[in-house]
Amino acid sequence: MAVTIYHNPRCSKSRQTLALIEEQGIAPTIVTYLDTPPSQATLKDILGKMGAAPGDIVRKKDAKEAGLDIASMSDAAIVKAMTEHPAIIERPIVVSGKKAAMGRPPESVLDIL
Repeated sequence: MAVTIYHNPRCSKSRQTLALIEEQGIAPTIVTYLDTPPSQATLKDILGKMGAAPGDIVRKKDAKEAGLDIASMSDAAIVKAMTEHPAIIERPIVVSGKKAAMGRPPESVLDIL
């Protein structure tokens, strides 16, 4: 089964999650989402696999620094903002088949591998 990690190499949790996946013998597809932001459709798919709302995967401090008031935005507006400001997306996110999980803590992705 294909595994994808939306990864920020500067983030320690993201690096730890990637290492944990590789320790399982899995060579994931690595998407450096700051360089290649996911599309709105991809984000909606990921959120569905996580069973999460858009606001659940937003880095609130980074959103505020980007001038975004997430609390007053619709889900559609938040998803659009994540494509325009990928730094506000919480990381790492791991997708495996029909499931996705946030790698905070890194071990939380083991359930979907």
